Amino acid sequence: MNGMPRIDYNKTPFVLIWETTQACDLTCRHCRAAAQPNHHPGELTTEEGEDLLRQAAELGTPIFILSGGDPLKRADLFHLIRYGADLKMRMATVPAATPLLTEDVVRKLKESGLSQMAQSVDFPRAELHDSFRGVPGAFARSMQAIEWAHKYHLPVQINTTLCGQSAPYLEDMVNLVQRLGIVFWEVFFLVPMGRGVDLGGLTAAQCEEIFAVLYRVQKNSRFLVKVTEAPHYRRYVAQCEMEEKAEPRRPHGPVDDLPSQLIRTEGPGHSIGLAVQGVNSGQGFAFVSHTGDVYPSGFLPASAGNLREHRLKSMYQDSELFRQLRRPHEFKGVCGICEFNKICGGSRSRAFALTGDYLESDPWCVYRPATKSIAGKGAASSPA
Repeated sequence: MNGMPRIDYNKTPFVLIWETTQACDLTCRHCRAAAQPNHHPGELTTEEGEDLLRQAAELGTPIFILSGGDPLKRADLFHLIRYGADLKMRMATVPAATPLLTEDVVRKLKESGLSQMAQSVDFPRAELHDSFRGVPGAFARSMQAIEWAHKYHLPVQINTTLCGQSAPYLEDMVNLVQRLGIVFWEVFFLVPMGRGVDLGGLTAAQCEEIFAVLYRVQKNSRFLVKVTEAPHYRRYVAQCEMEEKAEPRRPHGPVDDLPSQLIRTEGPGHSIGLAVQGVNSGQGFAFVSHTGDVYPSGFLPASAGNLREHRLKSMYQDSELFRQLRRPHEFKGVCGICEFNKICGGSRSRAFALTGDYLESDPWCVYRPATKSIAGKGAASSPA
């Protein structure tokens, strides 16, 4: 596949994540799923997984991620990777840094047709990371797995969680990821759910400071930077690009196109790239739970139905839940009237976690549009 296509998000998810299992031997402090070592008896079977992969391929989904829990807890992981790769999807997975992750496993992941392997590294030092992940040695295992991936020419992605505890170490994390030879750095802004409700969050002002760091890294690094559950980073980048082009930071009308800094349809070495359009919950994105429930995001616990009863196509294309999330002009508060809402839209997951309403504004965004109030949405304040 040469690059990533511009697809119609009303019909097709750009990325689909299947939580293959909630079984995991780590006890991460931020775990959305509150994972535990044992398998759930209602997990999708191998045959049901194959059917899900076929349905995603029929929709034209280019990227399919096998997540967990720990996907290595499934004996059929290599088969599922090969099955999806044979359907011409780019397959990725996120194995946990446990004794299950061996050199032989990394080699088999590559041989099965995996396009990209991710490792979670949240802190730049072993003692901090291991405490966050709940198991001694997790940091060292991730570093070793990255070396094995390089040995077998398997592109590596680093996933980093940003919250009140990890944000002070961001610059040190930048120095670490720049040394690791990765192709993709995914930075996840905490959504307080599962075990993560006990972690410290960020303020809207802190997000802007972090965006400045990530923008600098994005401009000066060979690897791609992807920000998850902080779509207002796209607004920040758009404003920076306007300023660099000597244009006003505040546009005259709605912003429809992603900034050029966010458009790289293929990563280094033909690895997984970034979407041409902005992806958000239900907007180019879908999540399937270990038992087959279909959600707009793994961090937005509102289901459109179950694969054992409905087709993926009908749930993604026709459910009112997903359709609502693809109408950002109908969002409430600031997000609904913001001129950047087509490329941003705010984190629907965080809006739900902090307000109880996935249509509300994202509380972690500092920006205030100049747009006048619109039919019941309330007046917008002056720019921050």
